[in-house]
Amino acid sequence: MEQIFTPVSTQIFATVSTKGQMVIPAQIRESLGIEPGTRVRIRQEGTRVILEPDTLAAKLRRINEMRGCTAGLPSGTDMLLEDRRLELKRELEEEGW
Repeated sequence: MEQIFTPVSTQIFATVSTKGQMVIPAQIRESLGIEPGTRVRIRQEGTRVILEPDTLAAKLRRINEMRGCTAGLPSGTDMLLEDRRLELKRELEEEGW
């Protein structure tokens, strides 16, 4: 799959107004595809505030970042099938088969 997002380290300062508002600089808005009306997810990680645009590209980036996070772990499907086999075996034994 083609990579959609290339991490860029940009440091630009903005000032928070008395209403708690701030402007996301145009350079950052443009690079992230933030346009008027774009929903932005806001979360806190320790002392950091993280802003993420809620766009298709951002969602695909998050999915791509999760790729391989369960590598080396047992398959959920295999675990479920084994559980069902054991359950069937117990039921058959209880019925005298």
